[in-house]
Amino acid sequence: MKSPPIFAVMLAGFAAFLDLYSTQPLLPMLARTLHASRFAVSLTVTAPTMAVALAAPFVGRLSDRLGLRTVIVGSAFGLAVATLLAATATDLRQLIAWRFAQGLATPGLFATAIAYIHEEWPRARVGRATAAYVSGTVIGGITGRLIGGVIAADVSWASSFVVLGLIGVAAAAALWVWLPLERRRAALEQPTGSLRSHLRHPQLLATDAVGFCMLCTQVAMFTYVPFRLAAPPFSLSTAALGLIFLTYTVGAVVTPFAGRGIDAYGHRAVLVAALALCATGALMTLAPWLGVVTAGLALFASGVFFAQTASSSHVAHHAAHARGLALGLYTTCYYLGGSVGGALPAVFWDAGGWPACVAFLIVVEMTMLTIAWRFWRTESIASELPAIG
Repeated sequence: MKSPPIFAVMLAGFAAFLDLYSTQPLLPMLARTLHASRFAVSLTVTAPTMAVALAAPFVGRLSDRLGLRTVIVGSAFGLAVATLLAATATDLRQLIAWRFAQGLATPGLFATAIAYIHEEWPRARVGRATAAYVSGTVIGGITGRLIGGVIAADVSWASSFVVLGLIGVAAAAALWVWLPLERRRAALEQPTGSLRSHLRHPQLLATDAVGFCMLCTQVAMFTYVPFRLAAPPFSLSTAALGLIFLTYTVGAVVTPFAGRGIDAYGHRAVLVAALALCATGALMTLAPWLGVVTAGLALFASGVFFAQTASSSHVAHHAAHARGLALGLYTTCYYLGGSVGGALPAVFWDAGGWPACVAFLIVVEMTMLTIAWRFWRTESIASELPAIG
């Protein structure tokens, strides 16, 4: 049975992450122009992640009932509209409200696309398909931050939302054309399973906890490192801060190897390698040299994308039923972690500056490692397939 085009799920990942963190390089500018604190402007990152966390379980159940493609395409259009409306904000409060609306539309892309992969791809290749999707999220994240920083510096922060919204409309239209209807539609129309069964599944609970910690570290790193880089000795401009997120391109290149690693060695082995990269990269950002900091950010981003591939594939792999709901719950935990990562490091920054933030990151990464080592299984996906004689 032929699999859907890999480009379609990459595009879903692109659309999901195009807008979510687009205000990160703008935070120093927003703090200056809107006369707001670091914590206040960080809510433009926290608000959408919190909205994703709230909406994800409902979207997961909706996708199990209405169909995965329907929810993916509808969410892509909804996200594009919310992004265009964010450009109409006249103050920080309105901007945060529209960012929250963007977050409400995001889980229909994030969780549902992973479920789509596990429904439509052969089991031995879901790791690679998931890695392709994550590569799409990386490219989307780079594009959103880069455009956000450059357009805001040259025109205005509101104009950046106009451009991102138009790109989102184009991506949604492309998904409508190129993403095939799932072949197992009949099975999706009558979902089985319940919230209670997922909450009693140790593999799923452990993966939810890993997802919480993972996005917490990612958002913490890329929300607060712009404040470090905007200050001496670096003193980077808003446009330059947007360019810093080009470090994500390294992740886009290497993430497919994570998919092959999952298929061959299992989710836990890939996660351990990912956390080693993250810890090394975080420590490198303490250096006073921009080149070392940039390399550290590239390593950290690559580790995060490896870990994201492993954890999202792990939860879908172990959800025997109602996969959309299971991924919705994972997404809730994932973005609750992102909300914490957007706000909590402000406390550490005030207490000890960037070194205190890095210490926070290392502690959270060690927590992830402990959870996965204790609860995740070691089998590879390939080893669990029946022999073909």
